[in-house]
Amino acid sequence: MRSPRFSLRTKLILSFLAIIIVGGLLSLIVGSQLIRSTLISQAQDKVRHDLSSAWMVFDEKLNDIKNLVRLTAARESMRDFLRTHRLEILSQYLSRVRVENRLDALTLLDHQGRVLLRTSSPDHAGDDQSRDEIVRRALLRETIAAPQIVPREELLKESEALAAQALVTFIPTPRATPHAEDRETSGMMLKAAAPILNEDGSLLGVLTGGVLVNRNYEIVDQVREIVFKGGQYKGRETGTATIFQNDLRISTNVEDEQGRRAVGTLLMAEVKKTVLDEGRPWVARAFVVNDWYITAYEPIKDVTGRIIGILYVGSLERPYIDTANRLLLTFSGIAGLSVVFLLTILYFLTARITRPLQRMVVATQEIARGDLSHKVHVASRDEIGALACSFNQMTDRLCEANEKLLDWGRTLERKVKERTQELSDIQSHLIQSEKLASIGKLAAGIAHEINNPLGAVLIYGHLILEDTPQDQPHHENLKKIIRETTRCKDIVTGLLDFARPKEPQRQPTDVHDLLDRCLAFTEQQALFQNIRVEKVYAPNLPRIVADSGQLQQVFMNIIFNAAESMNGTGILTLQTSFDPSRDEVSVAIADTGHGIKDEDRKRLFEPFFTTKDVGKGTGLGLAISYGIIQKHQGTIKVQSEAGRGATFTISLPRQMSQP
Repeated sequence: MRSPRFSLRTKLILSFLAIIIVGGLLSLIVGSQLIRSTLISQAQDKVRHDLSSAWMVFDEKLNDIKNLVRLTAARESMRDFLRTHRLEILSQYLSRVRVENRLDALTLLDHQGRVLLRTSSPDHAGDDQSRDEIVRRALLRETIAAPQIVPREELLKESEALAAQALVTFIPTPRATPHAEDRETSGMMLKAAAPILNEDGSLLGVLTGGVLVNRNYEIVDQVREIVFKGGQYKGRETGTATIFQNDLRISTNVEDEQGRRAVGTLLMAEVKKTVLDEGRPWVARAFVVNDWYITAYEPIKDVTGRIIGILYVGSLERPYIDTANRLLLTFSGIAGLSVVFLLTILYFLTARITRPLQRMVVATQEIARGDLSHKVHVASRDEIGALACSFNQMTDRLCEANEKLLDWGRTLERKVKERTQELSDIQSHLIQSEKLASIGKLAAGIAHEINNPLGAVLIYGHLILEDTPQDQPHHENLKKIIRETTRCKDIVTGLLDFARPKEPQRQPTDVHDLLDRCLAFTEQQALFQNIRVEKVYAPNLPRIVADSGQLQQVFMNIIFNAAESMNGTGILTLQTSFDPSRDEVSVAIADTGHGIKDEDRKRLFEPFFTTKDVGKGTGLGLAISYGIIQKHQGTIKVQSEAGRGATFTISLPRQMSQP
């Protein structure tokens, strides 16, 4: 009998090795695609949110110009100067307004739309601006602001410097649409206009003002600072923002190969077709000047709805690609170590399987030579042991052995069915687990319209308060309604401006009074009915200079978190103290709840991290509180052990230093 080319042990090891390698390669291929698609998808979601923040900055700048022009036009002195034709005094005043508010243009028109005064160029006056759509609407007594393309001849009327600022020479750009011309002479201006009305409502004139966007980097740099916070990767800024005039970069912090702002470079042709020609947003990877970015583009429209440019934000693609590659390299290393580990285990396991089989081979050889008395000695009680028993009985009772073999076959068939059913159940469980694991967090956008009903409540609350005498019992209630509604509006604004928190409104604040107001608000809450509150207030605690509304938001957030951690039953302790050496007031809020795990405590102040059930928390409360305390130049610390409650200690300077 010839010896086999490969032993059974070798075949088993090679078979399992082949399965492991094929499975590992398939897992790496599928995993690499999943990792890359997940990272890119997350990056696209982020850049879409970043574009919303960029629009907030853009619109805020436009509204600032609109409010400035509207308030200036509404001044009584403007009406007096116009009625008395004292243009010299008016010129001095408007010139000061333009310089102090960094406007590029501030122009006064008469009631027919003719220029009475250009503050940047007093010698150019008398021309008719009534055909300008923004001016035309202001002549109809509408205050309006919008981006607008201003021709070179109009810019020259303001100043030669402004026309020179708008002049941009085209720079050849890879993947861009070629242009027949080599420069752009017109400019994009954020322009506002407001009517100047007499006491009787008649139109005296129109005031217009604007800021030229070309080579003005205030908006794009503010977007980068707010959204990307100066993040860098291998010495390069990861986030960029750009304002396009048509497909030309006129204001950008994208850098060319020499490290200069890439003003004059052109938009990628595919993006131009989608955004400028079809008017649709673009959220995908795109080639920006000299590298690939995860980008978001949306059209900029003038007052008539015509597309005149594009607002863009983008994040460098290379960090995401490198992260994916590092993950794949890590997974590959782990897979390699797993293969070595499994082969080592397999080597020893196959020995236990093949050793009884080798004994049976020797027994069959003896029986083949006629020694029917030879028995197989196998001590194991598994299938191989049962086979050995059957083999031994075969030599004594061939007929019985045949029946026993049939029974064994039926036993094997039943066990195969049972194992098949088990494998099917396991497979179904794995499929369900993969489906559940593939469900991502749904990033809920903040509804800007929340501010509108709150604003209406405030307006009508003030109107009712003005009509309610102070001796009426509803007077104080109305004041409370207005105060709490204002605080709600501030909270919504804080959430919308989470990436750029407001500066605190500094005023003397009594911390004890602020804590008592927070507790008074919780008295009627069902969650606090079985919670005992202990106040350990320091005597003669000095007042601090702070924003009481923002601090109340922080205290209320921590107090409600404490109540939820105690499930509405326990002891809530509020303790205050003053450290003269540090000139610092501290507030400690302690609970007897379930506490915080060590791994959760490290991520407690991360945005969108929450330990609450799905739908019961946004994960923003403590992150916003942390930002507010930082703005107050203070600190917030947490001490907790799982099952033994938590203590939040907020330390605030008595007097904030000037920013």
